[in-house]
Amino acid sequence: MPSRYRAKLINSLSGFKSANLIGSQNSKGETNLALFSSVVHIGASPALVGFISRPHTVVRDTLENILQTKQFTVNQVNKETWRSAHQTSARYNADESEFEQTGLTPLYVDNIDVPFVKESHLKYALTLEEIVPIAANDTQLVIGKVTDIFCQPTAIRKDGYIDIESIDTVSISGLDSYHVSRRLSRLSYAKKDKQLEHITIDGDRVSK
Repeated sequence: MPSRYRAKLINSLSGFKSANLIGSQNSKGETNLALFSSVVHIGASPALVGFISRPHTVVRDTLENILQTKQFTVNQVNKETWRSAHQTSARYNADESEFEQTGLTPLYVDNIDVPFVKESHLKYALTLEEIVPIAANDTQLVIGKVTDIFCQPTAIRKDGYIDIESIDTVSISGLDSYHVSRRLSRLSYAKKDKQLEHITIDGDRVSK
């Protein structure tokens, strides 16, 4: 297949993916912001999140920065930021901040030396825990430990569930298609020989 056709086809196979901006900063204080659709949950205790860094055949500012500072932020994309988020995928030089180029606002929090995206409604800071090389295609799984979470309080439900629809979270399919979602329902914990039940958004009452 032609390379670009193949890229679009294979990137579409996995369906909807999370849209996140990873914020980082190098030892010189130069910031970087990059869109990733590969951010995944690794574990809850300890709280670990990972993302895939593509082959190091060209300079990867995000990975280089994380190796230098051992910190990074993950900032969920929403309906206000998806166009600017997409623009961060352009090939800017290391000394050209994607914040400045796209109009997004860097936000610094005490004791965290890397920037958040102010406009993001759900963002969290991580410290580098481990980098796992993937020999099959020369990519790397970068794993971070979550240290701080910033989210609109009303989005966090009684049982800990984060209602991402209420904060206008956007997802990606393929390489360039952006989507908002519509919840079908929350379902009860699956058990053998017990029928699934619909539960409320707060997770504390079973609906009939």
